[in-house]
Parts: sequence; C-alpha cells; structure tokens
Amino acid sequence: MEGLRWVQLTEQERDEFLGTGGTGTLSFATDETEPPFSLPVSYGYDADAGSFYFRLAFPENSGKRSVVDHPVTFVTHDRTDRGWRSVVATGELEDVTDRDYDSAAVQGMWAVDIPKVDVFEDPPEEVSFRQFRLVPERLTGRKEVESGG
Repeated sequence: MEGLRWVQLTEQERDEFLGTGGTGTLSFATDETEPPFSLPVSYGYDADAGSFYFRLAFPENSGKRSVVDHPVTFVTHDRTDRGWRSVVATGELEDVTDRDYDSAAVQGMWAVDIPKVDVFEDPPEEVSFRQFRLVPERLTGRKEVESGG
C-alpha cells in the first residue's frame, strides 16, 4: 500500500512556494497559562533577504497591542500541483512603519506583494495599520512525497 511521508523543502522549493506573498497564520507567544494569540494574515516574502513582511491592522480594541512585541511563529501551507507544502518561520517582529525611505527594511517591502484583504468592520481608511518585518531565527519548509509500501 502506498502512503505519504514528509521531507524538507530545499531553499529553492521553499522560495518558490512562498513567492512574493500570500496568506498564513501569525501566532504571538503569551504567558504559559494562555494559548498563543493567533490570527490569519497576508504576508509578503523577500527571497533575497529571507524576510517576511506583514501589514497589521490595529483597531481601537485590538488584542495585538499587548502581544506585538512577543516572539512569533508564522505558518503558511497549501496544496500545490505537487502535493502539500508548508513553511514555518519563528522570530520577532520588527516595526518598520516609521523607518527611513531608503532603509533596507523599507526597500525590501517594495519587493514583496502583500495581498490586501478587507476583513474589518470599519472602513480601511479608519483603521490604523503598521508594517512589520520578520527576519526568521528559524525557517523550515516541508513537502509531502509518495512513499512505496
């Protein structure tokens, strides 16, 4: 009987899967008695720098305000024409909202494509947004492959 197993993506496969942007889940660490603070997000990815970019909304009562400085895990996955792929990145977010126009962080943001999704009750022009970069401390990817059996 044939089955499936998982193996690591090569760097090229990982970068191809991530493209210049997509969607995933960003989870912020909390104290040990609470579950992580997780939310669906759009992301941009700069393969040359290995950095992720996020445009996060901060509505008035946003729970992100209390955890945005905590360590994060970002996960994205999808079924491709070659099977399932997933990528996990961990580290800390760096607020690049007010960085100089010519900083490497801002320049990298222009190389990505962060999908814009309007999921807010308020019109987007009334919601405060901030830009963040994640330079992962750890970045892994997996793919499914067929195994004989």
